[in-house]
Amino acid sequence: MGTPKMRGVLVIGLASLLLAGCASNEPEDSGPEISPDTDGPGTMVEKPMASGSDKQEAKPMVKGDKLVIPTSSGMGYEMLQGIFYFDFDQAIVKRAGHSELNKHARALQSDRMLRVRLEGHADERGTREYNLALGERRANSIRAYLVAQGVSSSQIEVISYGEEKPVVEGHSESGWSQNRRVEIVYR
Repeated sequence: MGTPKMRGVLVIGLASLLLAGCASNEPEDSGPEISPDTDGPGTMVEKPMASGSDKQEAKPMVKGDKLVIPTSSGMGYEMLQGIFYFDFDQAIVKRAGHSELNKHARALQSDRMLRVRLEGHADERGTREYNLALGERRANSIRAYLVAQGVSSSQIEVISYGEEKPVVEGHSESGWSQNRRVEIVYR
């Protein structure tokens, strides 16, 4: 092997060693970890970073079409179901739903970029037109509650499906009671 060839091999070897020495073993801080959502194809969910002294404030996040909020202890997360039930032929928000609605309101207030669609539903009794109007009144009552809690009305869309999308098929009170609902869907 001649001197010029040997010199070339040494230069390449030294350059490789220099480049390898410059590489860092510390991971880059690329922001929050993003991973695929298990609830739907192609949906991404932001997971909070867990680093010692560099604590990031936990924020509400959307997973699928549901809202995931930090627990009051700050040690975990809670997925809000976002389904509110109504009595027969009524559009009054039940007191039992106030606690969860307050959680939705706080999350919507904390992140003005969040948008919700309130989907009103009715059971099969009554005419199609009546049930569409009843589903809309129910969704509007949830909307009014959220707005009264300080949520911007521009974050809320209302739609009624009437009796068109039952959760339970059947002609019994137990089925009908599950179909009289408003679902909060995050977009």
